[in-house]
Amino acid sequence: MAEPSERGPEFTLEVEGDKGKAVRLRISGHLSLDNLLPLRSELESALSRMIPADLTVDLAGLSYVDSAAALALLDLKDEAERQSIPCSFANASEKTRGVMGLIDPEAVSMAPLRPEAQPQDVFTQIGDETRLLWKDFCDLQSFLGDLLLALVFCFRHPGSVRWLDVLFYMKRAGADALPILSLMSIGTGAVIAFLSALQLKLVGATIYVAALIAIAVVQELGPMLTAILVSGRSSSAFAAEIGTMMVKEEVDALVAFGFDPLRFLAVPKLLATVVVLPLLTLYSMLFCIVGGFLVGVYLLDFTVYTYINETMKNIMLFDLGSSLVKSVVFAVVVASIGCQRGFQVRGGAEAVGTMTTSAVVTSLFLVVLVECIFAIVLHYVRPA
Repeated sequence: MAEPSERGPEFTLEVEGDKGKAVRLRISGHLSLDNLLPLRSELESALSRMIPADLTVDLAGLSYVDSAAALALLDLKDEAERQSIPCSFANASEKTRGVMGLIDPEAVSMAPLRPEAQPQDVFTQIGDETRLLWKDFCDLQSFLGDLLLALVFCFRHPGSVRWLDVLFYMKRAGADALPILSLMSIGTGAVIAFLSALQLKLVGATIYVAALIAIAVVQELGPMLTAILVSGRSSSAFAAEIGTMMVKEEVDALVAFGFDPLRFLAVPKLLATVVVLPLLTLYSMLFCIVGGFLVGVYLLDFTVYTYINETMKNIMLFDLGSSLVKSVVFAVVVASIGCQRGFQVRGGAEAVGTMTTSAVVTSLFLVVLVECIFAIVLHYVRPA
């Protein structure tokens, strides 16, 4: 019997033979990826419908076969053999045999060399994250060591420092940050004064608002507020700038021309940040106190002399000096993290964004960690 099955003008499948006996499939026309789904459907339907004792696929009428269609024919043979049905190809042209010979049946059925990733349990995930954290810590220590050597070289050879770039980054990290820092500092001082007055007023101790703001701002809030702002502005900018240069292979060009990337790119940023961050800290302290002063004079009925006098009595030279030292450490943390994350960029624009975010998050975390360490140490060394 013959049962023609048409799928447009591209290919024709004819089935000859009786169900359960020897069956011959005659395929003619054009077989390609475009009609792969109809071809597979016809082959599977013929095999399941006829259930032959022996199957022969006649390829004499084929005018074109691509690799996808050849793979479908080989899949038909594999499926027939899995059902214990002998299957063979007949009358294939030299071109058809060549295309089918390109497919390695063993490679098709072979299990993937890299198994699919299996969901990890929570302990494995914790272990992997810990390993990555330790590697990141080691990379950071290595970068800090290289940066220290670059700084030593620059101190011994001041002419090698790009001082114009230092001034440029001082303006960008320092002067350009003054407007937003002024707003943040005045707002912080005003909020602290107002909220603390609400509580101190209950015990008749409103006069201590000025002292509270002076101590809090000089000891803790001034340096930390400034470091957080500079981290968000400058650390991210450093990472994005160097990361973009890494993507564009400009850093590789510097190395090819004999320049040290650390001395050329990182040292000016670090020096500029170390210079401007203590100055910004003093500026932030002043405006925090100004914010508290405005609330104290205009809302709490303090006299100007009273507020200034209470503030000056509670500002200790030791606290002011320790805060400036703290701000220098914050500057090193913020600048070095931004530069290190920038040099770690590999890939394209997405990697730049990822490392820029990592620079901000890491520098903020380290700023808080350093602040905690300073708070504990200064508690024991602060004069009574």
